[in-house]
Amino acid sequence: MTARGESRFSDDRNRGVKRTFPKPINLSPTVLLDRERCIVCQRCTRFADEIAGDPFIELLERGAQQQIGISISSTGDASGFTSYFSGNVIQICPVGALTSEQYRFRSRPFDLVSTPGVAEHDGCGSAIRIDHRRGKVLRRQSGNDPAVNEEWITDKDRFAFAYAQGDDRLTYPQVRDDDGSLRPASWPEAFTVAARGLAAAKQAGGVGVLTGGRLSVEDAYAYSKFARVALGTNDIDFRARPLSAEEASFLASSVALTGPGAGGVTYDDLESATKVVLVGLEPEDEAGAIFLRLRKSVLAGGTEVISLAPYTTRGLRKVSARVVPTVPGDEAAGLDDLAGELDASCVVLVGERLATIPGALSAAAAVAASTGARLAWVPRRAGDRGAVEAGCLPNLLPGGRPVAEAGARIDVAAAWGVDALPEAEGRDADAIVAALGAGELDGLVIAGVDPDDTADPAATRAAIAASGFVVAFDVRSTEVTDVADVVFPVAPTTDKSGTFVNWEGRVRPWEAALRNPASLPELRALVGISEELAQLGQGSPLGFRTVDEARAEMAQLGPWDGARPALAPLAKKTTKKAAKAPKGGVTVALATWKQLLDNGSLQDGDKYLKATARTPVALVTRAVYDAHGPTITLTGDRGSVTLPAEIADDLVDGVVWVPANSVGNGVLADLASPGTAVTITGGAS
Repeated sequence: MTARGESRFSDDRNRGVKRTFPKPINLSPTVLLDRERCIVCQRCTRFADEIAGDPFIELLERGAQQQIGISISSTGDASGFTSYFSGNVIQICPVGALTSEQYRFRSRPFDLVSTPGVAEHDGCGSAIRIDHRRGKVLRRQSGNDPAVNEEWITDKDRFAFAYAQGDDRLTYPQVRDDDGSLRPASWPEAFTVAARGLAAAKQAGGVGVLTGGRLSVEDAYAYSKFARVALGTNDIDFRARPLSAEEASFLASSVALTGPGAGGVTYDDLESATKVVLVGLEPEDEAGAIFLRLRKSVLAGGTEVISLAPYTTRGLRKVSARVVPTVPGDEAAGLDDLAGELDASCVVLVGERLATIPGALSAAAAVAASTGARLAWVPRRAGDRGAVEAGCLPNLLPGGRPVAEAGARIDVAAAWGVDALPEAEGRDADAIVAALGAGELDGLVIAGVDPDDTADPAATRAAIAASGFVVAFDVRSTEVTDVADVVFPVAPTTDKSGTFVNWEGRVRPWEAALRNPASLPELRALVGISEELAQLGQGSPLGFRTVDEARAEMAQLGPWDGARPALAPLAKKTTKKAAKAPKGGVTVALATWKQLLDNGSLQDGDKYLKATARTPVALVTRAVYDAHGPTITLTGDRGSVTLPAEIADDLVDGVVWVPANSVGNGVLADLASPGTAVTITGGAS
């Protein structure tokens, strides 16, 4: 007996006619749906409901008309595909009904070469798969790593890779000519010019090194060694953001050398913890893999999430968090109040935003020590944790060795084959900027740093302009490379091998997916400069030339086995007074952090991803909204920003929240420092 040749779902008018749908449906700017391919397996809707917790896609209609569509909110409006994790549904769709606007019909899977990689957009260390053809990346997929990101990644990790393929990509070294213009140069010439300029700057006052937080650990190690043996300085810092001496001490005493099997917190620990306390950290925006792991644990009924925050964010609602209302600057007191609830089954996660809150990191360390709770630091950038281990700090040498310890300096000097290392702790990034502006330093080596990310963007720009000699390393042309004396093009993560160290302290190596002779890893360029400096009688060469050789040297050096440095005592807290509020205005404290999708430079080049970013708004209390209306102007000591206002029902009185890098040049450049006072003005509607 044979099967029917016609479908019983066809009526008399359409008998034998294939069911078709208009195609495709734009579920979002990044995700498209072809309904005639869909088998209604519900993988995508289950992901939305069970994993991401976002009402962005669901089953519509019933019976034979049932199909996948855009979720309808409780107000009856289509809410759209609003999720930071929407791209995962493309990858798990078994029939290709869900496709990427970015990649759709651009290649066949069998035409692609796939290379495992590690995501470079946050400190989570998520495994990814890079699919490329003819020297160009066409798409990125999630890798399967049960210990880290399981099989999920953020949309930023999935779609934000076009930045390395734009027209502004640097493809050759440049040196500044006698007429003041930058011109192309060969690599040997650039090494020579850089070495001569740095040698002169070293003699004139010294050279500072700002490395940024996007380096592989091998490149960070090269910068750390270069500063000490070639430039003879401990003036090196990776923290291209608001920072403090307390944070540097905390990183040395409580973060360096921790990791899986060495007292560090892991993703698995988040699932087994009875309570996870978040301080200065919004996981959905700043650490997507942590957010998904917390949500998984909460849904399983094993973990309570507690957050010290000014209001209940969308992400905190999805993990059913208990929010402890906290004004920016009061985190230390909030931690002390929570201490009685914590024990050895709990985990405390602190974000880099605590760096500028006097006493907050010290309070976190003290609470962890007194209660037995596990403590972990979660940075935003992929290279931050590796930079700590590599010694890109003014108070740390590689392997967690304190600069102030003579034994540590002797160990490293012997391993590096030099007589001695500089003894005094160096300047941090803020002090380097101040010293350049004051003429106390004459030269600067700067790598991938955006002045708008720093604590005082105007001061950073002035310091770069005042420098006698600037050597810049970057993937793309920037305002820093435009004013540098020597510019080196460096390889993005796809074009070089390397290692990230994620927030856990877990080593995350990757191999190059592409080979591009137009750019080199930073360590190779630093080797060339150091060899030229040595020929000028300035310092010693680095002694390695490849990533593998740098890895071997780091392994041979090993971790510090001496006493960990104690957390330094706090400096006296200072408060910046706010300008008097204009008539009809109100003065409030500024709360801010960067959203996952914003104006970040690594998101450049993908218009579809950019279109999914959340609309920037200022969150205010109902009283402020009633007084000043739906559009407000915030004024701080660095300028003013006008934004639409929205009510956050549980926002702490006396606080306003704005996204840090979604408007103009960002909050730090255009408004004020986080935690300081700003004024709100506007007209009631």
